Amino acid sequence: MASGESFWANPSKAQLVLKEKAEIDRVIKNWSRLSEDLSDARILLELAVSEQDDGVLNEVEESLCELRSRVRSIEIQRMLSEEGDSLSAVLEIHSGAGGTDAADWADMLKRMYLRWADRNGYKSALIDEQVGEEAGIGHCTLEIDGPFAYGYLKGESGVHRLVRISPFDANARRHTAFASVAVYPAIDDDIVVDISDSDLRIDTFRSSGAGGQHVNTTDSAVRITHIPTNTVVVCRSERSQHKNKSTAMKLLRAKLYQAELEKRRAEANEAHAEKKRIEWGSQIRSYVLHPYRLVKDLRTGMDTGDVDRFLDGDLNAFMEAYLVMRAAP
Repeated sequence: MASGESFWANPSKAQLVLKEKAEIDRVIKNWSRLSEDLSDARILLELAVSEQDDGVLNEVEESLCELRSRVRSIEIQRMLSEEGDSLSAVLEIHSGAGGTDAADWADMLKRMYLRWADRNGYKSALIDEQVGEEAGIGHCTLEIDGPFAYGYLKGESGVHRLVRISPFDANARRHTAFASVAVYPAIDDDIVVDISDSDLRIDTFRSSGAGGQHVNTTDSAVRITHIPTNTVVVCRSERSQHKNKSTAMKLLRAKLYQAELEKRRAEANEAHAEKKRIEWGSQIRSYVLHPYRLVKDLRTGMDTGDVDRFLDGDLNAFMEAYLVMRAAP
């Protein structure tokens, strides 16, 4: 098979097949190891019962808890089977209604997702950022690099609402602020997105900086507009215009690929498409810091009072609940 000459006649296709094979081998290996460990636990349980050994029983209980966690992890991986789920992710955050509080809220969300990436062993990079006039950010673009980053993060797309006592209000009144999150799969070279040069408008401009030696004195920032879809991407993170253009094209391919995925899903299932439209176009989660403390997902109904831990990137339980909801018939 892989050793045959005909297999490598098309190198790109061959690499894709090997990638799929490696994933299947990984799943089989995980299930085999799980089955073996479950058999060992059963034998240990029989021994503990026959010997009436409480110490061994405690060991079996710990083993079963660990096995239960592994089964849950495998079940979640099984749910990440849609096209693009296994890819890295591009995440955009935009401040919305709420003025300076909204800009600060967008910055808090940026930190939250960077902490989530760090907790889960993903690499992250700030691709683009527009600093707010008084505080926070107007928008930013992050790249979260690692297997299944998009699969986990895709449920974060939507409007996020914050309620708190505003640190920017001299009268210490309660304010509501909004920010939107959009997530796209960071496609690799195996996925072809056809983009014609004639469909692109490329603008360069001077990137703003923090001042002093950090001010960019060349027109290195790049904005690319895909004219047929009016899709706009910006990159200003590098001093090199060439690097910024390359990254901007990568972002554009990701956005157009995401749009194609949504189109296919809509055509395949109109009911599902309507559900997606509502979720992505309205508030998905509420973060209340005053008069009580609660994070509540309005789609799954899941909530937590440990707001600080959540904002520090402990999001997996909410992400998994969303995946389970989507997988439900």
